[in-house]
Amino acid sequence: MAGGHVRARPVAPVHTAPAPMPYAPPYAPVPSPEPLPRAAPDQAPSLTYARLGESVTVDGPRVTPLQVLEDSRCPMNARCVWAGQVRLKVRIDSGTGGVVELTTGKPAMVADGTLELVEVRPEKMAGTGNGAVRPADYRFGLRFMGGY
Repeated sequence: MAGGHVRARPVAPVHTAPAPMPYAPPYAPVPSPEPLPRAAPDQAPSLTYARLGESVTVDGPRVTPLQVLEDSRCPMNARCVWAGQVRLKVRIDSGTGGVVELTTGKPAMVADGTLELVEVRPEKMAGTGNGAVRPADYRFGLRFMGGY
């Protein structure tokens, strides 16, 4: 280095990311003119349980389960391609009256609303005979919606 001069090497520019911008939505939310309806927990329709031959009042109609027409539910300790269903013959003692067939998960028109077979107990179990439930052991969870 003659003459004591030091040549500085060019320095690559340092790039820094720009500071993040605060997020602002492209529009301001407009408040709803009416509050959204909310069902109070005590207003939720509850299930009414009945055995075969037992008459119960299901939020209006009087219902009597008469006969299990089909119980093709998958046993709870088995793997099945289809969950199955329960078909139940019931007598309705108010409103339109008569005998109707209920299928799990399919509401049926009754009087001024719908009657639904929501739950069937006990669960079927594989490995217990043919997995069938004894008729005296059935409990049917029923729900009526309507009559408002």
